[in-house]
Amino acid sequence: MLSVSIRGVRLVYEVLGEGGPWVAISPGGRRGLASDRALGVLLADAGFRVLVYDRRNTGASEIGFPGQSESHEQAEDLLALLKSLGTGPAYVAGCSSGSRLSLLLALHHPEAVKALLLWRVTGGDYAAKRLAFNYYEQFIAAVEQGGIDAVVKTEHFAAMVAANPANRKILEGMGAEAFLAAMKRWRAGFHQGSGHPVAGLSPDEMRGIALPTLIIPGNDRIHPRAPGQAAHRLMPNSEYREVMAEDVDVDVDFDGWAKKNGTLGAYFIDFLRRRERAA
Repeated sequence: MLSVSIRGVRLVYEVLGEGGPWVAISPGGRRGLASDRALGVLLADAGFRVLVYDRRNTGASEIGFPGQSESHEQAEDLLALLKSLGTGPAYVAGCSSGSRLSLLLALHHPEAVKALLLWRVTGGDYAAKRLAFNYYEQFIAAVEQGGIDAVVKTEHFAAMVAANPANRKILEGMGAEAFLAAMKRWRAGFHQGSGHPVAGLSPDEMRGIALPTLIIPGNDRIHPRAPGQAAHRLMPNSEYREVMAEDVDVDVDFDGWAKKNGTLGAYFIDFLRRRERAA
């Protein structure tokens, strides 16, 4: 696996495919590149060069908590990573939190993005509350109760330390007070946009993204259909496709989507090829 220092953190990445137009895939949640690598392989087999990577605070990449918003920082990281690889404008694909950072990248740096491929877009009151806990509040509770030692024992950060032992030193160097302040700051940043139809961006910001976009909605409690439908209504140059026929009453339908990789890949490849022919 390759790695490069980007904006103060070392990011782990892999490039799939020998050539062709670049596609960057950002997973959802705090999941690493392995979660969407199989999708990347499908795109690479179809003639695209695919970047899969561990965002900061995921997988084997390093830990870092600058700025006011996690999604904004991840968007800037992806921009810097694309520049370091010399990709030029790339197709940017994102799932869930990956769709948020992809939208923010397109909003603030449209020159870096050829088109967007978004799936399982996040929104709604349930998602806002649940994700605030998943991303920030459980770690706020841990550090308040047991300091950095307790943070390192949480499932997420324990996995990050196992994947990259340097992350323990980063957390210990940061200390409990700074870590707590960072989690509270990022939680506040998340909630500034969590009440919009599409979490993270206002309707006016969504309307301002004129890039060609493929939107595929989710089907569970954190990724209901409504945010994807709202994104399609708001974005002036978007297409809408559905992969899941039925909604399920679970937070995240991991199993269902894992079985639909082939369908998802086919939709993406069709969209990408049409965009290339139109270029």
